[in-house]
Amino acid sequence: MLSFLIKRIAHAAGVMLAVAFFAFMIFRFVGDPVELMLNEQASQAQRDELREKLGLNHGFVLQFATFVANAARGEFGISFRNQQEVSTLIAERFPATFELVIVATVLSLLIGVPLGVYTAIRRSSAAAQALQFVSVLGVSLPSFAVGILLILLFSVTLGWLPAFGRGDVVQLGPWSTGFLTPSGRAALVLPGITLSLFQITLVMRLVRAEMLEVLRADFIRFARARGLRERAVNFHHALRNCLMPVITVTGLQIGNLIAFALVTETVFQWPGMGLLFVQAVTFIDIPVMAAYLMVVSFIFVALNTLVDLLYAVVDPRLRQDALQGGAHAR
Repeated sequence: MLSFLIKRIAHAAGVMLAVAFFAFMIFRFVGDPVELMLNEQASQAQRDELREKLGLNHGFVLQFATFVANAARGEFGISFRNQQEVSTLIAERFPATFELVIVATVLSLLIGVPLGVYTAIRRSSAAAQALQFVSVLGVSLPSFAVGILLILLFSVTLGWLPAFGRGDVVQLGPWSTGFLTPSGRAALVLPGITLSLFQITLVMRLVRAEMLEVLRADFIRFARARGLRERAVNFHHALRNCLMPVITVTGLQIGNLIAFALVTETVFQWPGMGLLFVQAVTFIDIPVMAAYLMVVSFIFVALNTLVDLLYAVVDPRLRQDALQGGAHAR
């Protein structure tokens, strides 16, 4: 098990180094930071001073090593647009994105898993067929169109929910949360539904496909032959054996939701990292773009590692294989 962890950490470090190199190349070839940070009236002496301060006079290897060392400490320089530390901007925006992703993930599991089980057990019913049709729409509709439709219906027409913003937030140390205020919870509803729609349909279709496969297995026939109740067969035996793909998809999709929440955040003007990245692209704010790339990549790598560890928790066979591998190594 220890060798497995070491191998996974080594792989994660390699991936992060590759991402860091890509982000570093953005710094070097997208534009000259000195020209972007200073106005046209700046003197040559000011340009030379800033170039020396940013370390641009050093060689390629030294600049890359400095960039990696700073990124490992969470330091990505100064935002060209806001003239603030990029790490501070990311820290201010991350709670909003994280809360939105958590809401979308919880909705996808609470809705997607039961719907997947139902459409597998009652696959010939009219309701199951209707849910299958709706799931195709959920996969096909782009998130910005869903968001606009929800705003038109629930904000403009009915006036039930806010159309943009995060509402009132409460500061818990460095963390800001909207869960503790009525307006904050109300503001989460529409963007949470918009972001979770694709995830709901994905989880539902995955659970349905896995359930149909498992329900044809021999151990399900034996369970029914033993006289077990249908509910116990479906939920205790069949659904439990469908959890591993759901864990995989959910873990990876959390990273996808964080990375691609920028569309939802733009539609609802949600003050998260996605909106910050869109603004950075608009103003060619290279440090923010590089920091966003590094943070999202780190989240992907961390979630992949966590999913691998959860495999060993859910499937006892993987724990046994890890123990046997460690014994053979000794």
